Amino acid sequence: MPVAEILAIGTELLLGEIQDTNTRVIARLLRDAGVDLFRTSMIGDNAERIAQAIQDAINRSDFVITTGGLGPTIDDPTRQAVALAAGMELEYHPELWDQILERFRRYSREPSENNRRQAYIPHGARAIENQVGTAPSFITTIHGKPIISLPGVPREMEWALQNHVLPFLREHFQLQGIIKARIIHLAGIGESLVDEQISDLEQLTNPTVGLAAHTGQVDIRITAKATSAELADQMIAEVEAEIRRRVGSHIYGVDQDFLPNVILQTASQKNLSIALVDCGGGGELTHLLASFGYDATLANIIDYPDPELDLEILLYNQMQKSGASAGMCSSYHPGQEKQTLHLLVITPSGRYSTTLSYGGPPANGVLWSVNSALDALRRRL
Repeated sequence: MPVAEILAIGTELLLGEIQDTNTRVIARLLRDAGVDLFRTSMIGDNAERIAQAIQDAINRSDFVITTGGLGPTIDDPTRQAVALAAGMELEYHPELWDQILERFRRYSREPSENNRRQAYIPHGARAIENQVGTAPSFITTIHGKPIISLPGVPREMEWALQNHVLPFLREHFQLQGIIKARIIHLAGIGESLVDEQISDLEQLTNPTVGLAAHTGQVDIRITAKATSAELADQMIAEVEAEIRRRVGSHIYGVDQDFLPNVILQTASQKNLSIALVDCGGGGELTHLLASFGYDATLANIIDYPDPELDLEILLYNQMQKSGASAGMCSSYHPGQEKQTLHLLVITPSGRYSTTLSYGGPPANGVLWSVNSALDALRRRL
């Protein structure tokens, strides 16, 4: 399988003014096409630095994709940088200028003279017409390896990638394989404990298994390389089955499953309505559930919980008031060294209460409390 690098270009990215979403889209599409991604980088609008980054990347990889810097202004240096890296001059393509003019006519706009810069690409490069914008893409080669330069505007980038770049890569590298991934979501267990239980699986080479920790949650990623989607799915399924055997009680979903949505779907299937007493977390628990369709009128948000409050009485009163058949009280108490969470869950099958503590960054305390409360509720529904 060929190895690629992605280079996102734009000083605005380095300054945090906009978020780089292009790299994620390209990475996912390359993965699905069976391309290994070696490295992604971000660099500002400096032609010499971009040229050096391209040369470094092409020495490590089979091809490089750049995004951004193809606009008409002085601070759009990608064309010049690629030409510099390839040791070529820029050359004018009148057919590209005609295409750019057609785009402007379609939008009932007049181009300025600096738009003509977009009709210049490195000598010998293969031009790619931009049918959804004005910045043409192009493919140059350095030492026989492709340098693919795409616009930074996401919809223009994705159009060129889907319609021209991926077909080019399939033909150029005779791509036959596929890379597929599955994310297994866990809650109520820390990363180190997950690692203890599946460390031998993390040594596999294909599929590979990796961990990613989040506040109150852990993800296990299984990635398989295969000659077909069916074979990749089979490889992933075998490893997933073993992971479920070891940590199954902590798994709440896969891929695009979200913990609040899993809870609400389970409650709906069991014909349960859930009352909440949401104390001390600024209403974040209620707001998160509401963003997935929870009826927030079933909740009582208390900004500053009194340690003397009787959580059971509070919850029973809220269940009676709302007519809910299940309920949870989550009482979060922040602190500089340790945060505390008191939980009470009442369902038709029983009553559960616990007190949890968290010693992580105080700024993450509310998120920890929300995820911990949701996981406690999930387990009791």
